[in-house]
Amino acid sequence: MNRVQLKRSAILKMALTGSSEPLLQQEKEDGEVNSGGREPPFLFRAIRIAAVVSLYWFISITMVFLNKYLLDSPSLRLDAPLFVTFYQCLVTVLICKLLSFLASYCPPGYLDFPSLRMDLKVSRSVLPLSVVFIGMITFNNLCLKYVGVAFYNVGRSLTTVFNVLLSYLLLKQTTSLYALLACGVIIGGFWLGIDQEEAEGSLSWAGILFGILASLCVSLNAIYTKKVLPAVDSSIWRLTFYNNINACVLFLPLMLLSREFSALYHFDKLGSMNFWCMMNLSGVFGFAIGYVTGLQIKFTSPLTHNVSGTAKACAQTVIAVFYNEETKSFLWWTSNMMVLGGSFAYTWVKGLEMKQVQAEPLPRTNEKNETGV
Repeated sequence: MNRVQLKRSAILKMALTGSSEPLLQQEKEDGEVNSGGREPPFLFRAIRIAAVVSLYWFISITMVFLNKYLLDSPSLRLDAPLFVTFYQCLVTVLICKLLSFLASYCPPGYLDFPSLRMDLKVSRSVLPLSVVFIGMITFNNLCLKYVGVAFYNVGRSLTTVFNVLLSYLLLKQTTSLYALLACGVIIGGFWLGIDQEEAEGSLSWAGILFGILASLCVSLNAIYTKKVLPAVDSSIWRLTFYNNINACVLFLPLMLLSREFSALYHFDKLGSMNFWCMMNLSGVFGFAIGYVTGLQIKFTSPLTHNVSGTAKACAQTVIAVFYNEETKSFLWWTSNMMVLGGSFAYTWVKGLEMKQVQAEPLPRTNEKNETGV
């Protein structure tokens, strides 16, 4: 059971941090366990991969449109973005506790989920990550509140750029010229997108600012996740549990300062069953996106996952334009293609560099012993 949990933790850790180390370790373990076992038929593997990728696309795209409805729907008129985010964290905590409870009563192998109990010492260890996590999900939702779904991908497209910048500032890791050129294309697409949104009269500088802050927090979240994982025994589910509990507590004073409790008191649909169904559904999808992200990496690869995410963003933009019956200029579409193309190029370059590093021969550590020196 610990082996299975460690595998799942490694997959999701890789998804959050962008590191290839968990994948390499996972492949090694799988090779040891399955050496002598037969690989599933090609057709079965193809159908399974298609199903997993389709599930990832469906949950990710649906969650964006669902959040847009809750944050900025004219029919809902709910001006409480922090409350929406707080409730999604609360639903995630409840789902984690439910799965942990069910796993304790299920026979081994039927439901794999770690036991969860509140430990204040662990909660304090996770707190720095929780602060960044709150910034990430809050700025993501605020960006979505102020910009359209069609522009959302461009508005928060600087995550890759911040990854490169923070890797150099914090880890002293340099980036290849080709990867930097890809980042340049992303930045160019970002500025062209801002220019075109302004030309169409739909630019929100607040949305742009929140998108930039969201991109920065996504990068910081990856760094802090790697640092905090040992405190929760490298279990992503335990990290998710503590992270969201801390977030729920920290959101309360923020909601008080932003006067959202007053907005909720005067909200005319607070007793609506439809509203609470949408809120619960958004919480479930918020929990599910973490699981399907790990699932897609498990059955494909980190490179394929990033390519799938880029293609999903393209599909999401097209769906949003057609759904809202909008007409966009050629340069507007060019800005989106630059962001998506730059993201794809960066992913491709990093994938090639990773393969090159893996292909390099390992140093002969036993050479001295063999020669007797």
